Amino acid sequence: MGVPTPRTRVRVWDDLLAPAGRVEPRRRLATAARAAAGPTAGRREARLVQGGHRLLARARRQTRPKSGPSPVDRARPGSKHHVLTEGAGIPLCASLTGGNRNDVTELLPLIEKIPPVRGRRGRPRRRPDELFADRAYDHDKYRKAVRAKGIRPRIARRGQPHGSGLGIYRWVVERTIAWYHGMKRLRIRWERRDDIHEAFLALATCIITYRHVVRLC
Repeated sequence: MGVPTPRTRVRVWDDLLAPAGRVEPRRRLATAARAAAGPTAGRREARLVQGGHRLLARARRQTRPKSGPSPVDRARPGSKHHVLTEGAGIPLCASLTGGNRNDVTELLPLIEKIPPVRGRRGRPRRRPDELFADRAYDHDKYRKAVRAKGIRPRIARRGQPHGSGLGIYRWVVERTIAWYHGMKRLRIRWERRDDIHEAFLALATCIITYRHVVRLC
């Protein structure tokens, strides 16, 4: 005498699991499923793509205009701060770009953003006499553009050994950038919106300038 096989029935609400052909006409599951999936269909693309014998992660779309794959951090998305200072290291202007943006592309925009600086006599100045920069800005096209503005470019050239003497003046910029990144909110970008991060960058500029003024007084 054989042992009877137990039968297990699984219910979904008041419907027994049955072939789709029997359930769908009465409950109209296909219509309901298409109606539920309609608003979300096609919104999210697959994250994996075929790459030889394995699946690779699909490159993500750039969601922030001023962020990009960093060339020094395994192409992780990040941003870059560009700063122009006066001779003592007080920041005159700063800008935000993607991590993959070439430094030299921000040279002329930074010069245009220099605010008028009032001296002891005469009209406020908006153009310095000389501009010191490192090898990242070595390009004859931009040297000519800087000269056209009445500024003498003092830019280090690629392929030349260190010890040119320009580092005596450029270290103040590196120090100012270190002051910026000493503030935790700027060291790592947490904000998705560019305008919020730029607001923190402007606030840091005010703090650094205020500390300079207090030290001089």
